[in-house]
Amino acid sequence: MARTVSVIGDRWTLLVLRDCFLGVRRFDAFQERIGVTRPILAARLKKLVAEGILDAVPYQQRPVRHEYRLTAKGRALHPVLMALVHWGDTHMAEGAGRPLLHRHKACGCDFDPVQVCSECRAPVGARDVEVRPGPGAAPTP
Repeated sequence: MARTVSVIGDRWTLLVLRDCFLGVRRFDAFQERIGVTRPILAARLKKLVAEGILDAVPYQQRPVRHEYRLTAKGRALHPVLMALVHWGDTHMAEGAGRPLLHRHKACGCDFDPVQVCSECRAPVGARDVEVRPGPGAAPTP
């Protein structure tokens, strides 16, 4: 968790990623939608590119300007952002309702993100999980 939070764990980075999933790609559009200062936005985009979460693709040469597109590594964050959005919609909307609905293109239905076991496909909640050391765990003394 600490490694992940070190990359995406601040407000501005999460808002940039949210907007990427909503189709925003250009610096000025991010700045206008999020309301972040230029230096902060530039730093967050630079970090996301350095971490391989976004690609900077030139769309203009003089001056050089880039679009920021999600990489496969960036697109893999979609379930994380969906979980955060759903939590906020459920616990922070204060009765106003969801600001955006998410529709599954294949069936046309609005949906809530759910976590399921990759093996048996049963829903998984916090009380359904136990942890044990994996191959990347630090050796115990």
